[in-house]
Amino acid sequence: MSLTTGLLLLAVGMLAGGYGTIVGAGGGFIFVPALLLIFDMDPVIAAGSGIVIVLINSLSGVLGYAKQNRIDYRTGIILSLGAFPGSLLGVRLLQIYSSNYFYIVFATLLTALGVFLFAKNSPFASFKKRKVPIGEEKGNRLAQKMDLPVKWLVPIGFFMGILSSYLGIGGGWLLVPILIYVFKVSTHYATATSLFSLTLYSTVGAISQIVYSSIDWSIVFWGGIGVIIGSQIGVFLSQKIPGKVIIQLLSVLLVGIGFQMFFY
Repeated sequence: MSLTTGLLLLAVGMLAGGYGTIVGAGGGFIFVPALLLIFDMDPVIAAGSGIVIVLINSLSGVLGYAKQNRIDYRTGIILSLGAFPGSLLGVRLLQIYSSNYFYIVFATLLTALGVFLFAKNSPFASFKKRKVPIGEEKGNRLAQKMDLPVKWLVPIGFFMGILSSYLGIGGGWLLVPILIYVFKVSTHYATATSLFSLTLYSTVGAISQIVYSSIDWSIVFWGGIGVIIGSQIGVFLSQKIPGKVIIQLLSVLLVGIGFQMFFY
């Protein structure tokens, strides 16, 4: 790999790490499309390398969020219990079924979610009376108060695990909206908890990808340095950005990436 390519991967990693940490998605949804669209990489290698980048990103980001006491560890662990077997299944599915439909599935998921988030957070959306999201009034005591239902967290985690390993982008891009809109958790706590659960179950996906030799370690090296730097910037900036703005930025980015991939 040339130095120019390495530096480009480092720059992409910084962008992915910073944004991924802010929105609680691990950065894979930026990094993997970059590997596919810019570097024309095989989807299997892109997903395998991407899940390792997600793991590095989430580990770095969680260290920062833990200091801010914004993680609900109970919810993150329960989600991960479901995600562990899902991650193994996702890796297996990627090995036995990967084709041009990979792009279609990826693009459809990203675009649909982006449109939904944009519609929910549009300035033209009507205001409806709702409960105050968990975390907005409880502050740093959130971790002891969230108490979300296990019967929903485990299957959600299982689905997140499949998507995370199959697409290589982590499942936070879908988990964060679920925590916000289904369980009424505030944006900042949802992103931190999502990143913590991602740290746990992406480990399983990364190990599985190593077993299948689906990782380009030169990509992981340069991209990993980038996401470590970017994640710490993201932790700092997340304290300054309103929750609604975070979701708006996520929605625009998801639609943009999804739209590009439809025409790849």
